Amino acid sequence: MVDVAAACGVSVDTLRKIETGRIPTPALFTVAAVAATLDISLDTLVAACRDNPATEDDSGLIA
Repeated sequence: MVDVAAACGVSVDTLRKIETGRIPTPALFTVAAVAATLDISLDTLVAACRDNPATEDDSGLIA
C-alpha cells in the first residue's frame, strides 16, 4: 500500500479511505494516478465498477 501510494502521489491514508469507501467519489486525477500506477486503463476500471457495483455490508466496508 505504501509503495502504491507513493508511486501515484497520494497519501496512504487517502488510498485506504478510497479502498474502504470513506471517500466515495475520489477526484478523477487521483483515480487516474492510481490506475496508471497499477497499469490499469480507466476503461477497464470503469467496466469493473459497472460489473461489480460497490455495496455496503453491515460492517460499513464497501465490498
